[in-house]
Amino acid sequence: MAADYSPESLRVMIPVGGIAKRLLPLTAETSKACIRLLNRPLIEISILSLARQGLRNFIFGVKGYTNYKSLHDYFESGVGFSARYNIEPRVHIKYQPNVEDYGSADSTRISIEYYDVKDPVFAVQGDNIFEIDLENILAFHRSRDAFMTIGLMQVTDLTGYGVADIDKDMRISRFVEKPGPKEAPSNLASTGLYLVSPKIREVFKERRVQEMIQNKRLDFGYDFIPYIVETGRTVYGYVLTGAWYDVGTPERYLETMEGILHGQLKSLQDFGGRISEDSTIWIQGESVESLRRREEIIRKVKEGKIELEGSVLIGRHCMISDGVRIVDSTIDNYTRIGRNAVIERSAVMDRAIIGENAEIHGSIVGRHSNIKSSPDKVTRLLQTSVVAEDVTLEAGCHLVSSRIYPHKHVPEQSLVSTILE
Repeated sequence: MAADYSPESLRVMIPVGGIAKRLLPLTAETSKACIRLLNRPLIEISILSLARQGLRNFIFGVKGYTNYKSLHDYFESGVGFSARYNIEPRVHIKYQPNVEDYGSADSTRISIEYYDVKDPVFAVQGDNIFEIDLENILAFHRSRDAFMTIGLMQVTDLTGYGVADIDKDMRISRFVEKPGPKEAPSNLASTGLYLVSPKIREVFKERRVQEMIQNKRLDFGYDFIPYIVETGRTVYGYVLTGAWYDVGTPERYLETMEGILHGQLKSLQDFGGRISEDSTIWIQGESVESLRRREEIIRKVKEGKIELEGSVLIGRHCMISDGVRIVDSTIDNYTRIGRNAVIERSAVMDRAIIGENAEIHGSIVGRHSNIKSSPDKVTRLLQTSVVAEDVTLEAGCHLVSSRIYPHKHVPEQSLVSTILE
């Protein structure tokens, strides 16, 4: 019997393992999939895009306590997510059982076996944001009777990606994970999106795959995809034409934030609270109290007391003082910003406090952090400095390309390319 590739039958697997070292210190105590981006957990953007195209069954391949806790505490079984975005029938979210896995493909194997999945699988990476026409990729996959279809994207810098060698029919003849510049067979990078036949169940039982598991590594890019290509399965590349973001580093986090704010992701063009039809300024608010804060900020903008330039997203219950200038940035819920502060191309996460005259340029401030500053002791964050959650910086700190781990108290000082763990 032919596999059912209707959206409601697909099982979306989202492997989320490890501590995402490249995103530290943001991932020190939070799953990379749940890092706040555009005032919501990062992974929510992709789940919403897929849910709006009819997908309803998601399984998080969580590894470790932090990943499980972050994802389960926010999403639970998917009821709240479905209600928040009016998704009917509702989304169902499940989690990998507490069984050790040895990579992204092994995580998928464990969930397939535990939940007895006999439907096609759509694997999605937890730190990627993408837009994909589901109907098109399903048609592409079915027309070629593919075992696996891999989403590809043309990129100029292949560093850190799996790269595919394809023929004129888009069939993949070779797949190299993270090759050196001279070893890359093409400029087509894997986006970490894999549409897979239900026959994957049988491949996991094959001797060489079992040996990989016994050797404690079964990753999609390094192990599983090269194996199925070598054994002659039909593996095809599908080139994405929409936006795709690998939010794997703080630099890429900020690039993603700015790109989406400026409308590069078709599936997320409005964040709620747009102040006018021709504006790219959003000030969110739902309750009576948050709407009152929203109106106060709008009034100050109209009176010239606050400057908002470019594309700016401001969350609920924010307090923004006179003289503040915000450019191409996101300000998350319950944030307080002191007089004359400047925030450019930066992300300030929820419940943070930014002191008077502080300057934040191309940097990230984590949740519940306190950036103290004053007119005579100005604090500056520059060149992709990252302050994790629950950090206090004393007035007069200067950070340049530095990383501060959670719960630190930093006295007045200058730090250049410094990591405080």
